[in-house]
Parts: sequence; structure tokens; C-alpha cells
Amino acid sequence: MLPCPSPATRPLAVLLLAGLLTPALFAQSTASSLPDAPGYAAQSQTPANATPADKEAGTVPPTLAGRQTKRILGIVPNFRSVSVDEKLPPDSARDKFKESTEDAFDYSDFIFVGILSGVAQLQGSYPEFHTGPPAYARYYWHTMADQVDEDYQVEFVFPTVFRQDSRYYTLGRGGVVKRTAYAFTRVLVTRTDAGHESFNASEIIGAGAASGISDLYYPARERTWTKTGQRWLLNCSLDGATFIFKEFWPDLNNHFFHQRN
Repeated sequence: MLPCPSPATRPLAVLLLAGLLTPALFAQSTASSLPDAPGYAAQSQTPANATPADKEAGTVPPTLAGRQTKRILGIVPNFRSVSVDEKLPPDSARDKFKESTEDAFDYSDFIFVGILSGVAQLQGSYPEFHTGPPAYARYYWHTMADQVDEDYQVEFVFPTVFRQDSRYYTLGRGGVVKRTAYAFTRVLVTRTDAGHESFNASEIIGAGAASGISDLYYPARERTWTKTGQRWLLNCSLDGATFIFKEFWPDLNNHFFHQRN
């Protein structure tokens, strides 16, 4: 999950996600005329490692079609994204704990939290934190605590309790609208450990629990029901935006970067 930015840094986070997603949507829209078949993610050009037969047929090798990579651009963790039509065994409680820990303490998280903290301090998001290096430290640990808390609640604690699978399963077929709607609705719909669709209680309750826990360490005026509800809604919205980006990442990757898994 993405770190939860303060209200003042929400425009930055939204613009960042929009900037990353736009090329992927463009790549998908330019490839809308390609076949819609199982295991096939629409592409706007043939990968460089395609065989002559693939190039002649205008197809994409199945090893790259809709394939997720462990990291996005070699930096951002993408460990919990499942490629198109990939069949995986259920996650055990130990697996869920390991995956949430990898997400919460990846090296890229410390960098991203540092950037968000710096922006929040420049904008004076929390005047109670004052100014200077001590204030930056306060912004930093608050943002990091938000991230770690939500990662464990949404990816480990509640998925274990409700026996749900918090991984993102790529749809990889259909038009932009269909795939975007599918991705964002994963905030409300998920898979159980048995492979059935279910209401995503892990996301909704987990994000709410994380927002409530943050009341324990934020300044008093940030502990109102309204502020807590805003953090809850923001957590869910950012997770939905993240799912959309993950859905289109294979298209962006194959179109521009040809990055291998």
C-alpha cells in the first residue's frame, strides 16, 4: 500500500498517480483493436524478443502478455500483483505476514515517505509539529507509522481473520473502462482463500482500523470523527488508484520498457 499522505499533500499524490497511469492508458487505448483472448493483455507494439512467427501473426509471446514484475521500474515494490490467469495456492498466515512486512519496510518506502514528509512540512500540514529538523522527524515518523499500520491491517491482520486473499489479480483483457472499473472495485471485492469472490472486508475494515489507530499519535485537533473519516476514505481511494496502476502496468511495461519479470 502507498503511504497515506497528509491532506495538504493529497494533490501531489493524485498528480503522481495520474502521471504514471496516463501513458499506460494511452498504450492500452492504441491497442484496442488487438484480439481479446485468455491470457492476452492488449499491447500496442510487439515486444523486442518476439519470435518471427509472433511478429508475423501480430501476437505477443504468452510469457510477457499481462505479466507483472516484482518491481515497477526496478524500484517500486509490486510483490503482491498476480499476472493474468496465473494460478497460485492460498496464502498462509505466515505468507500474509511476510508480504505485508515486505511492503511496509521496502527501501523505496523510506524514500517515498521522506519526500511526502518534506512536502507536508513545507506546506505546514500540522502546525503543531513546528519547524526545522525536529519537525521533519515528526512528519516522517507519523507518515511511516501510517504506512506500516495500514499495510499490516489490510494485508495481514484482517485477511487472516476473514480468510481473504489481499493480492491483486490482474484482469488484463477488455477495454480501458472495463479494466479500470474492475481494478477500482477491488477495494470492495476480493477473493477468499478458497478462490471465491467476497466483500473486501479486509480493505474496508482494515483501512478504517488503521485510521482509528492513527488517532493515538496525531495532534488532538486531528482526532475528530471527520478527520478520521477523511483518512479512512483517503486510504481506500489511494489503494483503489494503486490497483488501477497495477492493472495497466504490464501494458506500460511492455510498450515502453520491455522489463522482464
